[in-house]
Amino acid sequence: MEKLQVKDKTFAVSIPEAELQKEVRRVAAEINRDYAGQEPLFLPVLNGAFMFAADLLREITVPCEVSFIKLASYQGTQTTGTIREVIGLAKDITNRPVIIVEDIIDSGLTMAHMIETLQAHNPASIAVCSCLVKPAALKVHVPIDYRCLDIPNDFIIGYGLDYDGFARNTRDIYTLV
Repeated sequence: MEKLQVKDKTFAVSIPEAELQKEVRRVAAEINRDYAGQEPLFLPVLNGAFMFAADLLREITVPCEVSFIKLASYQGTQTTGTIREVIGLAKDITNRPVIIVEDIIDSGLTMAHMIETLQAHNPASIAVCSCLVKPAALKVHVPIDYRCLDIPNDFIIGYGLDYDGFARNTRDIYTLV
């Protein structure tokens, strides 16, 4: 589907599924190489990262665990700038390598908050793995160890990303037109 209507907005395909999957496999191979002999804990950030995390973790071959965290900072098409922790950390991460799995990093504020929160629990290391990054939108520096794609500062949906809760279930990523 080249165009998608969601509520009052129209979106067009900007990143097709095949391109996403190729990048997911590339990133997973890098993680498998870098974490050989370790047992990382993957922390996907809900809701948006669920599809990326599922595809990524199916490609991970090192022994690992998965636990989910939920942070929220979006309302409609705009970031609120306020981060609300909805569901907290459920695993002991002391001396564990942790890999945060995020759908998109735009301002960097949510990720900076999450890194700061996790550091208080004394992990062995924290790595950030994001499906998408908007370099032009970054307001704070965050270390991004693994990324599938850099994208323009446009509003996008699909592949886990939503507009007011809709369109998370698409295989492609769409940009607001």
